[in-house]
Amino acid sequence: MCKSSSSNIMSVFMDLNLSYTADKSRLQSLIETAAHLGFSTVAINYVFEPSAKKKGIPSPTPINELIDQLPVVQGRSRPIRVLNRLTIVISDPSHFRPNAAEYRCFDLLAVQPTTEKLFHAACMMYDVDIICVSVTEKLPFFFKRAPVNGATERGLVFEVSYAAAIRDSTMRRYTIANAVSLMESCRGRNVILSSAAVQPLELRGPYDVTNLGLLFGLSDGDAKVAVSSSCRSVILHAETRKTASGIIYTTKSCQQEAPPAAEHCEAPAAKKARPHLAD
Repeated sequence: MCKSSSSNIMSVFMDLNLSYTADKSRLQSLIETAAHLGFSTVAINYVFEPSAKKKGIPSPTPINELIDQLPVVQGRSRPIRVLNRLTIVISDPSHFRPNAAEYRCFDLLAVQPTTEKLFHAACMMYDVDIICVSVTEKLPFFFKRAPVNGATERGLVFEVSYAAAIRDSTMRRYTIANAVSLMESCRGRNVILSSAAVQPLELRGPYDVTNLGLLFGLSDGDAKVAVSSSCRSVILHAETRKTASGIIYTTKSCQQEAPPAAEHCEAPAAKKARPHLAD
């Protein structure tokens, strides 16, 4: 019974990075191809670069305006789930604005830091769900274990995308080198593999993606987790972040009490610590 449950969990594959395009028919094809390949959940990724002189943070297009009818996932009897995601490319601390109202329009929030200091800040302080690893250039810094462990403890995940490696041989070298460097620091934990596909032909099936994970330095087990349960953890983390209720869940008995009640919560322990009263 337990083995069957575990198998079902592992079979729920996700790609949390389909590149947004204004071309509605191409976006529909991306979603339909993902469903055909067996992905149960995808995220439409809006990339925002504050330094690129753009007007402002984009607003996500409602899913029902992107596609009239969601396709059914291959091998499952339910339609694909489509989320919205914002990725902010940060080259300056001012580019990330905590608690910005525009961020709340998106289901998932990611950052792609371009310097070591910003990477450290993203790992230790930024209230996000995903930290993206650049795959289009050689990183100007190394992944230090302290910030990587800090991000892991906070429930954040690191994302490596593979579509750039398919498009260009130089990008392929950068992708593999940066991914292997990350895996040496995080040891394969809290990693997701995504496509960042612009064209349907750039999408690969879940099992092909896990094979790519082996090339990036992941073990077979970690590579499978990187397209399934780690992605599910990202979605749960995002829901908790948006409701700001994670602390209440972990310390429910005392957090929901008023200050006087919290004192009563400690009263039994205080009584036990005074055995001389029983004399």
